[in-house]
Amino acid sequence: MGSDNLERTPLYACHVELGARLVDFAGWEMPVQYTGVIEEHRAVRTAAGLFDVSHMGEVRVRGAGAEAFLQRLTPNDVAKLVPGRAHYSGLLTEEGTYVDDLLVYRLAADDFLVVVNASNAPRDFAWIAERAGGEVEVTDECDRWALIALQGPKALEILEPLAPGASALRYYGFRQGTVDGRPALISRTGYTGEDGFELYVDPEHAVALWRRLVDAGAAPAGLGARDTLRLEAAMALYGHEIDEKTTPWEAGLDWVVKLDKGDFSGRAALVAQKEAGAPRRLVGFEVEGRGIARQGHTVLAGGTAVGVVTSGTWSPTFEKALGLAYVPPALAAPGTALTLDVRGKALAARVVPTPFYRRAK
Repeated sequence: MGSDNLERTPLYACHVELGARLVDFAGWEMPVQYTGVIEEHRAVRTAAGLFDVSHMGEVRVRGAGAEAFLQRLTPNDVAKLVPGRAHYSGLLTEEGTYVDDLLVYRLAADDFLVVVNASNAPRDFAWIAERAGGEVEVTDECDRWALIALQGPKALEILEPLAPGASALRYYGFRQGTVDGRPALISRTGYTGEDGFELYVDPEHAVALWRRLVDAGAAPAGLGARDTLRLEAAMALYGHEIDEKTTPWEAGLDWVVKLDKGDFSGRAALVAQKEAGAPRRLVGFEVEGRGIARQGHTVLAGGTAVGVVTSGTWSPTFEKALGLAYVPPALAAPGTALTLDVRGKALAARVVPTPFYRRAK
């Protein structure tokens, strides 16, 4: 435990050595920045950045009924995963709203690793374990893993000498091998909109690997840059774009919902909302002029509140203010004019297509 009883990841000493500014994030003492958010953001977009994401939660689900259990628990089609493939999915309530979003890795026929958000990890583990009912083995593996994310157009160039064969991995593919001679699960995934890898390693090997990757040219990056990068890529963040009042249809995450796979938690509610039409939609916006809209700021139409901003920032890539907001379907078309109430000041904005940033293939 750290200051004020905050948790610390195995890489805490590295952050201190690098002079990171540390903050409380979901009960963890985490680096929000090292040299500065804008510099770190641009390092990821142009070269490679390195993130400590060891605070994420890992839940192991295994046993003869593991696939069937996860099929009923999550909306994406687990049966289509083969060993060595992962997918994005969620935990949904019976109302079709989000308990959390997550990744599901199929390690073997009856063996899965479920990766959840740090802020929800204890609740998610309890949610999964309670519904397993002894049918499958559910284990909290948060302490087993340190997790390092290497992201950016030069990520493969940096990783390949340390993990030969990494280039063979496709997006959302993974393999269990070694990085710099140490056992690792190497996953071609990330949360920045760039190519990159997430490296699951034994906590005792994390410091050496982090330093090796920094020496190889990866720039340490904190939570601040992680947020601006994911926002430019229009990736949902729990507590912002999705929560227990939000459905996948509303959040534009309908691609993770496979209604034809059979029953799953929240399916009936999602079928009903799809037939009726979602009452709101998540859209991207650009501010016209000066000012930044942040989470919680109101969207107005004709002087009436009609929606809310979920995330907003000044974009280091585009050098303008942008964000995401929920609005009625009638206001969701690109080009639609919006008014944003920022502490009593009216900001003009317009709806734009998302993602704001799409990397060149």
